[in-house]
Amino acid sequence: MGHQIRSKTPGGTFFFTARLADPRSTLLTDQVDLLRRAMRETISRYPFSIDDIVILPAAIHTIWTLPEGEADFSTRWSFLKSRFSRALPPPEDRTATEILRKEKGIWQRRFWEHRIRSAHDLMLHRRLIHTAPVEAGLVERPTDWSWTSLHRDLATAHLRATPARPPKFSEMGLKTTAPESA
Repeated sequence: MGHQIRSKTPGGTFFFTARLADPRSTLLTDQVDLLRRAMRETISRYPFSIDDIVILPAAIHTIWTLPEGEADFSTRWSFLKSRFSRALPPPEDRTATEILRKEKGIWQRRFWEHRIRSAHDLMLHRRLIHTAPVEAGLVERPTDWSWTSLHRDLATAHLRATPARPPKFSEMGLKTTAPESA
């Protein structure tokens, strides 16, 4: 097996893809609440920010920024995968090696990582995340997919475009008295 060299850029921004062992599985979208809880626990224990994310049925594409001075994303991924897997029963088709290593066999053992090197690189990987459900044939438009940070990005852009504060309830001129009965 080849030796993989990981980037050790403290405080860097990285694009990741993590996949389930079974590419036909829908476990990530079926158990999205469990995945979100595992993500919150991971961030609580090993802080980082999620800049963008899409959860597909059997894969996650995401961009993370690590805190200044931090470069260990492998521990974060290990913890996240472990927290998610512990709450699930092991698949029936585990290999002897997975059983020997006390692995559940839910995730692929590795993940793919790419250090973001420029604003253009970031834009390309954000586009990859936003269009992944379309490319996978799951929806026709990126906005049709529920489990994506694209919705957060669109809401943030809307708030920036319309910075006016909402009116106070007391300023809305609503009738507060009951109509008189006849």
